[in-house]
Amino acid sequence: MKKLGLLLWACIACSILTNNAVSQQLEPTYAEKLGYPKGKKVVIFHVDDCGMSYSSNQGAYKSIEQGVATSCSIMMPCPWAASFIHYIQKNHPNLDAGLHLTLTSEWKDYRWPALSGFQQVPTLSDGDGCLWHSVEQVIKNGSPDEVEKEIRAQIERATRLGWKPTHLDSHMGTLFAYPPFLERYLKVGMELGIPVMFPGGNNKMLIESVNKPYIKKMKAEGKWKEGMPLPMAKFGLTDLVTESKKIGEMLWKAGLPVLDDLHSDSGDWKPEGNATPAEWGKYKADQWIYQLQHMKPGVAMLIVHSSDITEEFKFISGSGGSRLADMNSMMHPDLKAYIEKEGIILSTFRELMERRKKVK
Repeated sequence: MKKLGLLLWACIACSILTNNAVSQQLEPTYAEKLGYPKGKKVVIFHVDDCGMSYSSNQGAYKSIEQGVATSCSIMMPCPWAASFIHYIQKNHPNLDAGLHLTLTSEWKDYRWPALSGFQQVPTLSDGDGCLWHSVEQVIKNGSPDEVEKEIRAQIERATRLGWKPTHLDSHMGTLFAYPPFLERYLKVGMELGIPVMFPGGNNKMLIESVNKPYIKKMKAEGKWKEGMPLPMAKFGLTDLVTESKKIGEMLWKAGLPVLDDLHSDSGDWKPEGNATPAEWGKYKADQWIYQLQHMKPGVAMLIVHSSDITEEFKFISGSGGSRLADMNSMMHPDLKAYIEKEGIILSTFRELMERRKKVK
C-alpha cells in the first residue's frame, strides 16, 4: 500500500490516545478475543500489490514460499491479477489472499482502467479512461455510489476466476481517506461476510507512523524516548476522531475480526549511502525486528510491497529498490530467527475469521 488514508489514521490515533486510552488498558485485545493467549504478539506479514506486474507476483511468491509473509492481496484491475490467481489455485489453494481494492492508477505510463468500465464509473475515470492517479483526485471527483460499484466489480472478477477473497483492504488507502468511501468499504465487507482490514485496537505502530516526522526530529535532537506521549496537534482532527473504537466494535458485532494495530510505511526505510540489495534487505529486516520488539501484544498487520525486480520494472516505477528490499527482508534469516526465538505467532485473515466464527 503506497499510502494509507492519513486523515483516518490520524483520527484513529487521536481516538485511542484521548477518549479510549484508559478503557483500552482494561479491555482484552482483539487477539485475546479471538482466543490467542494473553500477552502474545500475533502478526500478519502482508504482501500488497499482487497482480500489479510480473515482478510483483514473483516477489509475493518468494516472500510467502521462502519467507515469513503469511498473507497478500491482489489488485484485480491490473494485468497480472489473473496470472497470480491461477498460480495460487494450482500451488497454494488455501493461501490467505484478499483483494487490494484499487481506485487509483498511479504510475505515469503503466496504467489500468476501472473493472466496471469508464463509461459506467465516469467519476472514477480520468481523460485516459484509467483510474485517477492520486487519492486526492478520487476524493475530489469520485462518487460513493460508483466507488461501491467498482468494489463489487473487483470482487466479482475474483469470483469469476474461482477465487474467494479471504479479506479486503485498500490500495493507497483511498477507501480510508474519505468517510463516505469508508462507509461503502465497511458495508460491502459486512454484507458479504468478508473480513476488512481495520485497526481498532491500540494502534501503537500506526500512531508512530503518523507522527514519523515529529519522532525523527526529536531523535535528531536527542529528545526522543520510547513510549513518550505524542502531540495531538500534529494529527489534524476531523469528525472521525472518536469513531475508530466504534467502527471496530461494529465490525466485531457483525461477525468479523478486527486488528489491534497496523504498520504500513516500510517503503521509506533505506540505509544511508549506496547500499547493495542485500544490505538494503538486511536493513529492512532489522527494522522489522525493531517493530516486533516494540509492538504491543495483540494482532497486527505489517505491510510490505515485495517485488523480485526485473529489467522492465524501471519502466513502471522508481520504487524497485525498496520493493526488492521488502522481498529480501521477508526471507532474511535474522527476522525468521527472531520470530521463532520470541514465540511470535504468525497468522492470517483466514485464521482470524475461523477463530471469529467460534466466538459467541
